[in-house]
Amino acid sequence: MRFNLPIILTWFRILAVPLLVAVFYLPGPWAGKQEINLCATIIFTIAAFTDWADGWLARRNNQVSSFGAFLDPVADKLMVAAVLLILLDLERISVLVAIIIMGREIAISALREWMAQIGAATNVAVSLLGKLKTVSQMVAIPLLLFHQPLWGLDVHALGTVLIWMAALLTLWSMFFYLHKAWPEIKQRQHVSR
Repeated sequence: MRFNLPIILTWFRILAVPLLVAVFYLPGPWAGKQEINLCATIIFTIAAFTDWADGWLARRNNQVSSFGAFLDPVADKLMVAAVLLILLDLERISVLVAIIIMGREIAISALREWMAQIGAATNVAVSLLGKLKTVSQMVAIPLLLFHQPLWGLDVHALGTVLIWMAALLTLWSMFFYLHKAWPEIKQRQHVSR
């Protein structure tokens, strides 16, 4: 495995997960609530930016690798799952939202792995719908982390609306990928009988 800037950015995203958790759960009051919220928002926003940057740099500099293609979604899922659990613990999101988003990520990751094993990975390649889902999550989550009003705007309410939109897009994209994979699933089901 060769280290390059895209891989380093992806590793940064993975290493940001325990840092983000520590911001909320370090023992003792190391900062006020607003400072903690702001710090977590900044960490997540930088990590979300690296999600875009690592792919863009890898394509631009011809540094796309199979390891990077594997590690990138792992980093994304770790970051989103950790933040959803934090937001759930802080009672800033609904349990249903967390279950929908994390359940979909597990199901689609398993589906992609299986489709790759049978040589049909292109059937469930990332779609525009999946990208819209990711963007809606990456906008909603910082708003929910920040939590307090900003310039007269109810940031938490806006984040809540957007995270529910993300959950709906999550379900829609899951059904989209399952629909694309259905012919392979159906064919393999008949072969195994």
